[in-house]
Amino acid sequence: MLTLGFLCLFAFLAGLIDAAVGGGGLIQIPALFNALPQSSVATLFGTNKMSSAFGTLSAARSYLRRVRLPWRLVLPATGAAFAMSFAGAAAVSLIPREVMRPLVVVLLIGMAIYTFRKKDLGKLHQPVSIGRREMLLGVAIGGGIGFYDGLFGPGTGSFLMFLFVRFFAFDFLHASAAAKVVNLATNVAALCFFIPSGNVLYSYALPMAVCNVAGALTGSWIAMRKGAGFVRVLFLLLVTVLICKLLWDMLH
Repeated sequence: MLTLGFLCLFAFLAGLIDAAVGGGGLIQIPALFNALPQSSVATLFGTNKMSSAFGTLSAARSYLRRVRLPWRLVLPATGAAFAMSFAGAAAVSLIPREVMRPLVVVLLIGMAIYTFRKKDLGKLHQPVSIGRREMLLGVAIGGGIGFYDGLFGPGTGSFLMFLFVRFFAFDFLHASAAAKVVNLATNVAALCFFIPSGNVLYSYALPMAVCNVAGALTGSWIAMRKGAGFVRVLFLLLVTVLICKLLWDMLH
């Protein structure tokens, strides 16, 4: 019972952070590894995905009630993310994670520096017109990030937010909403692997899902109330934490 309470607390915190800027896995996955050390890695990841998928769905619904998205861009990106998340999961055994970490750290550092230097980046919502070029770019972004999420995962939501801001001139609030829709697709794709293989601990995943949803509702409410500038600051903080976490993993 103590273990379940511990995991539910961290599921709530993960949902809150993830709803605002992504990166809930930074909180929830280490908690699962700490609380359930006897479980296999696949089972822990499956349990995490089951819990976070409900939170992501809840956050997406909250945003979509207040935020309008260009579906001509977001839906193709979401479809590509779902399909390529399968491909990424299938390629896990082919590409060592030790190869991925340094590359991801470099990308995150570049992303953080760019966002920090561009003071107005993501503060104003002035989306570009959605034509064929933008749709193809959206598909490429969704497919690339979907593949990455299936293969490795850390920072998926942050990468999506940055790319929606950088290439489509979204503010951080709209980018967070779009990222939740795409991220939901990658979570569902992962569960299509984990559920049939029996790698979900439902006795933990379902109570954690309830807490993750509560956290997601809180996080999305805070983000919409505080606005894009607040989300931008949280985004930079999260990316910094993610860089430190990946560097720590590389050095230890």
